[in-house]
Amino acid sequence: MTGSVYAQRNPRGKAKLNLGGKWVAVEYGQPSLRGRTVYEMLSKLPADGVWRVGADTSSTFSTEGDLMFGDTKVPKGIYSLWARKDTGGAWKLMLNSQHGQSGTQHNSKLDVAEVPMKISRAADPPDELTIWLTKTKTGGMIAIEWGDLRLYTEFN
Repeated sequence: MTGSVYAQRNPRGKAKLNLGGKWVAVEYGQPSLRGRTVYEMLSKLPADGVWRVGADTSSTFSTEGDLMFGDTKVPKGIYSLWARKDTGGAWKLMLNSQHGQSGTQHNSKLDVAEVPMKISRAADPPDELTIWLTKTKTGGMIAIEWGDLRLYTEFN
């Protein structure tokens, strides 16, 4: 048997949502700010740099059915989660067909989708990164919260 096993230094979080009889789920490492600010942590990203959402082994987003993020179709499957902040300050959520990798091993050639995210302040800022999946009137929403940063986008 070959393969790699990665130690998990951070707790793992999970969220699930049933959308029209099909499950959407996310599983992720929860880094903690430990007295730092989210802006301190993310300021280490270069302009247009990619942030691996979570910690340790890549965060996974899985869906049993095809989803639409606005005009962007995401086929059913399992993806790793990434985010990019462009030079203008806008954020995009990236879903990548490679998953299970450790660290920041992002291969942009395997990106399946890159969708705009909205930005707001978290109402109850968590010290540990938290990802929510919630129902909306037209489908679902994924929200990423860390400190007072809240990034979110809807899908159906």
